[in-house]
Amino acid sequence: MNLLYNSTRNSDIAVTASEAILKGLAADGGLFVPERIPKLDVTMDQLKGMSYQETAYAVMKQFLTDFTEEELKHCIDSAYDSKFDTEVIAPLVKVEDTYHLELFHGATIAFKDMALSILPHLLTTAAKKNHVTNEIVILTATSGDTGKAALAGFADVPGTKIIVFYPKGGVSRVQELQMVTQKGENTSVVAIHGNFDNAQSGVKEIFEDAGFAKELADAGYQFSSANSINIGRLVPQVVYYVYAYAKLLENEEIASGEAINVTVPTGNFGNILAAYYAKQMGVPIAKLICASNENKVLFDFFRTGVYDKNREFILTSSPSMDILISSNLERLIYTIAGQDAEKTADLMVQLREKGSYEITPEMRERLADFEGGFATEEETKEAIHDTFAKTGYVMDTHTAVAAYVCAQYRKESGDGRKCLVASTASPYKFIHSVMTAIDEKYASADEFDLVDELSRISGTEIPKAIEEIRNADIRHTRECDAAEMKQAVREILGV
Repeated sequence: MNLLYNSTRNSDIAVTASEAILKGLAADGGLFVPERIPKLDVTMDQLKGMSYQETAYAVMKQFLTDFTEEELKHCIDSAYDSKFDTEVIAPLVKVEDTYHLELFHGATIAFKDMALSILPHLLTTAAKKNHVTNEIVILTATSGDTGKAALAGFADVPGTKIIVFYPKGGVSRVQELQMVTQKGENTSVVAIHGNFDNAQSGVKEIFEDAGFAKELADAGYQFSSANSINIGRLVPQVVYYVYAYAKLLENEEIASGEAINVTVPTGNFGNILAAYYAKQMGVPIAKLICASNENKVLFDFFRTGVYDKNREFILTSSPSMDILISSNLERLIYTIAGQDAEKTADLMVQLREKGSYEITPEMRERLADFEGGFATEEETKEAIHDTFAKTGYVMDTHTAVAAYVCAQYRKESGDGRKCLVASTASPYKFIHSVMTAIDEKYASADEFDLVDELSRISGTEIPKAIEEIRNADIRHTRECDAAEMKQAVREILGV
């Protein structure tokens, strides 16, 4: 049965999975959501013996119903291969009383690789299915990780160009170097003078500009997105929560049917939304614990029912979560509004015009699956330091936020369920913050000297992604103001 996708702002818009992936964003500015969340057609007992690739097929075939078995398996096998430094793709590591799902074993050592290694294959397959002749221009805003993972995924993919905007000074040194040294004739990187929300809003404005889209179409181009607003990013993320539960079962860490809690460090809300979708598919997940840093707009939303971005934007040591407009929350709002597109559209207008909105008491009741928590900069450092001191395990700053929030939730709620923590980036990616948390003596050290030191104290191998950028040439130096993003796109494309 074909599963169609509606816009969160207009239920009359209904497209196939491949059309939703191609468009990225609906014409009305809404996000594509499946008309219903499909159920798994395999049992957990069957899943526990499956490889990551087999699990991916079992999950994704339910969502991407207009892809043939051959097409989907080709996409999966092309994505989850030797680009990852471990055959299991997403290892589970027990750290004291929690299970860390390590999502950073791909080409750019962050969880974005899990979806962005497959998105180019889904997108080019979707283009063929829909007889697209224009060149596809991937337009993406990044708070640090999406950008590099998308660049790596799309570099030199025929029929595509990719343009990535990132906030100058708002990403780690390693993240910036990973982007500005990116090879590929079809890749462009632009630093904007502003924060991530400025970059993300600028990209959404470009997508919503029908006149600009026509101008580009006349020049032989059409836009698509690699941000988590693209359903082709979100569906592959559901896979690893299904896989993690099955592996916990296989390793006899949990009993059949036993519910677990999942804690996710959250900025744009896509990663935790994927866990919510996994729960809807039939994975026994009890609480979804949304972990924020000091930009705690989501924590406040879950506590009060008010989403309010009118606050100071704080630069933290977990920059991928330095976000005040969590784009993917719109998909959850649509769900808890009973798939009421008019209500969702109205709330999004309030967000754009006033910077805030409040959900109804009925909608709040439907958020019972979620808990919110946040960690200060000091608490994040403490989590990294204490975990390393006790166990020798090194976490990055984003994972540390989740680990701290998970521990706090357990203490305050008395909930003794086993907990899975989404470990979203390698500590090598945020090396200065991580090493300074372990010992202040590293505060003034050079980042690349610290790479060798982290390898020594943790007994882990330096990832290839880090070795590659140590001496790589800077290839992208373009900068612009947030208001000039459209002009930058014109110049890059020669329109």
